[in-house]
Amino acid sequence: MDSTLVLTCLLIIFARIADVSLGTIRTVNVIQGRRGIAWVLGLVEMLIWVFAVSTVIENLQDPLYAVSYAFGFATGNLVGMALESWIAMGNQVVQVFTREGVKIVTQLRAEGFRVTSFTGEGRDGPIDMLFIEIPRKKTRDITLFVRKIDAHAFYTIADVRDKPTPYMQLQPPTGWRAVMKKTCRRTTTRPHDPE
Repeated sequence: MDSTLVLTCLLIIFARIADVSLGTIRTVNVIQGRRGIAWVLGLVEMLIWVFAVSTVIENLQDPLYAVSYAFGFATGNLVGMALESWIAMGNQVVQVFTREGVKIVTQLRAEGFRVTSFTGEGRDGPIDMLFIEIPRKKTRDITLFVRKIDAHAFYTIADVRDKPTPYMQLQPPTGWRAVMKKTCRRTTTRPHDPE
């Protein structure tokens, strides 16, 4: 087998692994609203993709190029998913339904986690509902912790798209928005002129 053929096939495989992995991470960033990162990743992803596709199209007479392209794509999906799990950007909310709510809340709050709890009514009586906001990297630790205290606990996990500032502190408007807000306030609160 020709060494040029082997090197080109390897280059196609690695290019596809790179661009598909970047595509996976880019998709997560799009979903989480990170526009700048998604834009940069998309640019690099497409540059690599154009190189790989053009190499395959120039050499359609040899099926090894197409196989390398497909192998790189399939492997890129696995690598992209592994990378995304390892990077684990963003936050999640773990929603826990348990009968041991007080014990779980006390320990989690002592460790600095933000936990909101509610009491609800289940089929078999009262149940505690806990909402725990955590970095994605800690999700597995929290679910294992909950299961250790209550083996029958049920939980769901949801991604948090936008994380507001702590305790929903809103910043006052600045620039033209502040001027418009003041103007609107003056026009709506001015007493009517007598006729």
